[in-house]
Amino acid sequence: MNIIKSALMGSVIAAVAGVSAVADTIKVGILHSLSGTMAISETTLKDTMLMLIEEQNAKGGVLGKQLEAVVVDPASDWPKFGTLARQLIQQDGVAAIFGGWTSVSRKNVLPVVEELNGLMFYPVQYEGEESSKNVFYTGAAPNQQAIPATDYFLNDLGVQKFALLGTDYVYPRTTNAILESYLKSKGISADSILVNYTPFGHSDWDDIVAEVAAMGEDGSKVGVISTINGDANIGFYEALASAGIMPFDIPVVAFSVGEEELSTLDTADLVGHLAAWNYFQSADTPANAAWVQKWKDRMGLARVTNDPMEAHYIGFNMWINAVEKAGTTDTDAVRQAMYGQTFANLTGGTATMLPNHHLSKPVLIGEINEAGQFDVVKQTTEVNGDAWTDFLPASKKLKSDWKNLGCGKYDTTSNTCVQIKSDY
Repeated sequence: MNIIKSALMGSVIAAVAGVSAVADTIKVGILHSLSGTMAISETTLKDTMLMLIEEQNAKGGVLGKQLEAVVVDPASDWPKFGTLARQLIQQDGVAAIFGGWTSVSRKNVLPVVEELNGLMFYPVQYEGEESSKNVFYTGAAPNQQAIPATDYFLNDLGVQKFALLGTDYVYPRTTNAILESYLKSKGISADSILVNYTPFGHSDWDDIVAEVAAMGEDGSKVGVISTINGDANIGFYEALASAGIMPFDIPVVAFSVGEEELSTLDTADLVGHLAAWNYFQSADTPANAAWVQKWKDRMGLARVTNDPMEAHYIGFNMWINAVEKAGTTDTDAVRQAMYGQTFANLTGGTATMLPNHHLSKPVLIGEINEAGQFDVVKQTTEVNGDAWTDFLPASKKLKSDWKNLGCGKYDTTSNTCVQIKSDY
């Protein structure tokens, strides 16, 4: 009997020890597509998070516990982002999720983290027109990328006609609605703006490129603002080159083409085309040199860094500091501790987390060079991210302030917190 009792007691102790071992780590969810059309962009972000977690564990972890990465693959299947986010929070018990690329992937996670009171750090430029207390938007809002890039076309390159080419989902459609309104406010007529959307993975670009080229038959300077996402970019740039269109003829400024995407392309015919981001690998700072070297030492010389990687770098370190400040991984406590967090970015400035859950970020315009990197041709000081644009009538009166107003959609004309449904 005593033997049986001892055996049972041993089982109980082992079970408790197992629970203790699990509880002795803090789990971090990594929700990035490792297959499908967006794997070209998102796999690197998974690798980035694993590196950041490994480095933090080498420093002792956080709150005296090691971090444990929980990696899932939504496979570029947008509803699956929501399903796996629920799994990460409810089954895996993650303290925060770092993930997403496309806005439609984020839109599928949004109701899940709000229902379950989870935290998501979203590292990619997006269209704005959203504010959630459960999401920190560490990528660029339109006023930190799309608007400055358009200004560069207008003021620096003298572009007179605009082709707004995008993949058919919420980010390009909303961004282009903002840009159409902005361009018209700058005196560009509706008939000087071409808008075209194509599905994910689109490959037949010849007719669209011909239509863009025809815009300049009257001698007008034409520019392309590209919100084309994923591997569709390969066919687009190949069609431009096949048509003999060079950057000095029709420049392209892209919002979703960075160093990672360039590494898959033959850049010989792309030299001189542009991208607008908040970071480039070519940023000439000691912090960036160390970051790039660390990445290449880990991943190999061929692997490059890019803007969403820096967004994860900043967001992850802010989250670590907020958890330490709060003394807990509790969502509400960490969220409060996030406001006002600062962290040095890799381009020489300092990122600050604003009450609207956006960062202050510099804007960089980069020109593709022969090495498949970007030469920075313009850089601003830090610009505060704005959740609600001034160039859509329903949004102009709105502000987001979760710290002081406890509201992401505050109507400044009625001084009330309201819910607004986007038309885009």
